[in-house]
Amino acid sequence: MDNKKKGIILLSGGLDSVTTLYYAKSRGYDLTALIFDYNQRHRKEVQAARRIAEINGIKYHLAKIDLSFTQSSLTNRDIKVGLNRDLKSKEIPLTYVSGRNIIFLSYAFSLAESIKAKKIFIGAHIHDYSGYPDCRPEFLFAFNQAVSLGLKNKRIKIVVPLIDKDKRSIIKLGLSLGVPFEDTWSCYRGQRVPCLECDSCRFRVEAFAELGMLDPALVKKKK
Repeated sequence: MDNKKKGIILLSGGLDSVTTLYYAKSRGYDLTALIFDYNQRHRKEVQAARRIAEINGIKYHLAKIDLSFTQSSLTNRDIKVGLNRDLKSKEIPLTYVSGRNIIFLSYAFSLAESIKAKKIFIGAHIHDYSGYPDCRPEFLFAFNQAVSLGLKNKRIKIVVPLIDKDKRSIIKLGLSLGVPFEDTWSCYRGQRVPCLECDSCRFRVEAFAELGMLDPALVKKKK
């Protein structure tokens, strides 16, 4: 096991992080998943992440943290999830959780150094960094450099394989890798079935439609 390439995957249970997991696996990485329960409105994604980790026989760590102080519709139930928003808008959406990837990546670097992993995989991409500052490539590069100054192991690197892909391209990659999209969860509202109105649902459904497909998660819900 020590001779295999070790990596950490930040696993939310959503389409992007799961595709990133399958990408890393296809590159021969022995992965450990890091899943976060921050009392998010859509905690169903935690269930999805654990299921994906189990399907792949991947060890995972579930970190429970409190981000209730952030002014986000994902952590503050007094703030409604924005629905039917202009998907081309460059404004930071109400679902932005202040410093979330800074916190998540800090955990990931600690875990990586502890188990001697050299790569941290994260599913950030262009649809995200138009609205979320902590998904932008310049942030990820600078954060990697800064964290390295505070670690014994200076060689741990953040890997962002989806960074230049849109949602349709991510789905095409996932299909080629055998991603079980029916077992992923993306809806921000966290109800029994996807709401089809939040940003995450709409990006996802529209991308599948562009590929001539119905979202497999919706097909599963109908059964």
